[in-house]
Amino acid sequence: MTFRILTVILLAPLLVSCSSPEQDIQEWMTEEASHMKGGVKPLPEIEPAPVVEFDETLVTDPFRPSKMEPDKRAVGGLRPDVNRRREPLEAFPLESLSFVGVIQRGKENLALVKAGEALYQVRKGNYLGQDFGVVTGISGAEVSIKELVEDMNGEWGERVSTLHLQEQETKK
Repeated sequence: MTFRILTVILLAPLLVSCSSPEQDIQEWMTEEASHMKGGVKPLPEIEPAPVVEFDETLVTDPFRPSKMEPDKRAVGGLRPDVNRRREPLEAFPLESLSFVGVIQRGKENLALVKAGEALYQVRKGNYLGQDFGVVTGISGAEVSIKELVEDMNGEWGERVSTLHLQEQETKK
């Protein structure tokens, strides 16, 4: 029993010193808080947006189904024939095609047009390029092309383009 009493007497001061470990932290925080200068500025007052009167009868509804369909213009005028069979050179942009030579068969001139690594014979009336271009003339120096292009209003117009003969460099 004396051992128990002796143990309690020796451990009591240790237990008292450990009774509030957060007290040191609380004192430190209180001391540090007294030195701090801070403050948050208040949020600015938000002014309500002005009310704008809107008359929906004066504007067209952009989501009306008729606005999403293509414009049905008067029949006639310029239009590409989308139902005809496409020709191989219509897969290439006109800028990527090269006019490299002319073959003459009787009175008809045939143009040699290079697309990628392939060489094609083109005659007047053939289509080439991605803008519905049709060959209108072939001379020794150029191929004339009439293209149909659509403007921002959905109307079709003609544009004349040419492919000029590409001179080949001779290797020495």
